[in-house]
Amino acid sequence: QVQFVESGGGLVQPGGSLRLSCAVSGSIFSILTMGWYRQAPGKQRELVAIIISGSTTNYADSVKGRFTISRDTAKNTVYLQMNSLKPEDTAVYYCRISNPKVYWGQGTQVTVSS
Repeated sequence: QVQFVESGGGLVQPGGSLRLSCAVSGSIFSILTMGWYRQAPGKQRELVAIIISGSTTNYADSVKGRFTISRDTAKNTVYLQMNSLKPEDTAVYYCRISNPKVYWGQGTQVTVSS
């Protein structure tokens, strides 16, 4: 069993910041990738940011320069610092890991609105 504890979502005004965290525990070894995806109402789930083998990162074009992904390997935790948030960033944000089997967190709501 793999457990996820996601936190940090909420309501924020445009231009504000949030920091998401996702702690993974349980029968999980050699995590290869940790990342964040999001799904807005009526849209497909999409990649936001991913960190590979602890160092290589990749971002969606829409968040480059605003979001930063980081990972604490010792704690099996991945973070997403989100700055300069826009209303179009509103979505449920999901943590995803692979080893290489893929596991998903339960999601956390991020709402950007004035």
